[in-house]
Amino acid sequence: MNVVKRSTQKNLTQPILRQLADYESRNVTFLSSDGSWPIVWEKARGMHVWDVEGRRYLDLTAAFGVAACGHAPREVVQAATRQMQTLLHAMGDVHPHRGKADLARALSRWTFERWSRQKAHLHEGPMKGRVLFSNSGFEAVEAALKTSHLATGKPEVIAFKGAYHGLGYGALSVTHRRHFRGRFLGQLKQFGHFVDFPEEAGEAPAILETIGRRLQHGKVGAILMEPIQSRAGLRIPPAGFMASLRDLCDAHGACLVLDEIYTGFGRTGTWFACEHEKVIPDLICLGKALTGGFPLSACVGRSTLMDHAWPPSTGEAIHTSTYLGHPVGCAMALAQLKQLKTLKLSQLARVKGQQWIQQLSEALEPCRDRVRIRGRGLMLGIEVRDARGLPDPGMVLCWTKTLLDAGVLVLPEGDHGEVLGISPPLIISDFEMQRATRILRRTLRAILAS
Repeated sequence: MNVVKRSTQKNLTQPILRQLADYESRNVTFLSSDGSWPIVWEKARGMHVWDVEGRRYLDLTAAFGVAACGHAPREVVQAATRQMQTLLHAMGDVHPHRGKADLARALSRWTFERWSRQKAHLHEGPMKGRVLFSNSGFEAVEAALKTSHLATGKPEVIAFKGAYHGLGYGALSVTHRRHFRGRFLGQLKQFGHFVDFPEEAGEAPAILETIGRRLQHGKVGAILMEPIQSRAGLRIPPAGFMASLRDLCDAHGACLVLDEIYTGFGRTGTWFACEHEKVIPDLICLGKALTGGFPLSACVGRSTLMDHAWPPSTGEAIHTSTYLGHPVGCAMALAQLKQLKTLKLSQLARVKGQQWIQQLSEALEPCRDRVRIRGRGLMLGIEVRDARGLPDPGMVLCWTKTLLDAGVLVLPEGDHGEVLGISPPLIISDFEMQRATRILRRTLRAILAS
């Protein structure tokens, strides 16, 4: 790997970071006082990122899960280029373009149409999805919140502790972590109710009972859930829990809303994480890997529900935006979806994820009293604990920085930053997995020995 030692860098990084510090709001980019964090990205291709110093990194983050087909896949870049040469912008909810219609149909086929074929015994018969496009993940969540409220007439939402659904004021009302919410509580409408997120089967009955009691009040229009909590540290609910939520929603006239912004499009070894339990939501929120690198997201809902919730447009949409269904984003998404399917990346993620968990378990066996590996597909986490068995965010931060020096990009996850997150592009090769495992083992041992 083309490694450039920090001491021999061309020193292009610091002037850029000083400029950023001068002009960007200071609560955005963390700048360490010793200059060790962050790096400044220059370019990215496939599994790798290069910084402005010319140093190459193996990316085990997929840039927050966006680069599922790798960075800048040729087909997606070509689709974006062609689109920019013909139509760079359209008019949101006024004059549409062909790509928006094509992508809306594609998302319906990827979700509700495919699911209804797989569950042909459903009394509703074939289903179709309807799409609300937006720009970022939190906007897709807020579209789902609006839809569930309109469809049920019930304003309250049950969400889960540890949840991260974005930072817009609607999404923030159902995002749990106080770090994000605390300073804005005076302006937030408290329509979200938080319950524990189960990780063990024995925890589920009491949580389901709590949810059932809340639903009986008749004011809850939606249960909002990440099938796997990513920011909370790769937390996976026990088998059957999501299906029980589906049953509760059916019994009480509430919508099951699944936030698959991170888990969607093959990340967990199925196209959508809800498919591990064959659960069909009422609304699903999608983003990140949808385009491979353009700000576009979508809330896709069961057509009968969406039609009940939203009236036909009379010339002024109730929910819209300037860049709704942007032509470049739609073109990239259609190319990205084709690549995901052509390369069978969902199946590859399932197989490679199982292999990698086994590799990591064997490689980190000498440290088994300090680490715990978990995940599904290529959405993995290594939880680190100290000698007393308590979460050790300090070690995870040290490990993250040590890996950066070794040319590997990872990020801390978890409520306290106690989990090392690993969510690489789904195109990762066996060689790259093995190499990453060796570096993870070497760096962890060095830290524990110091």
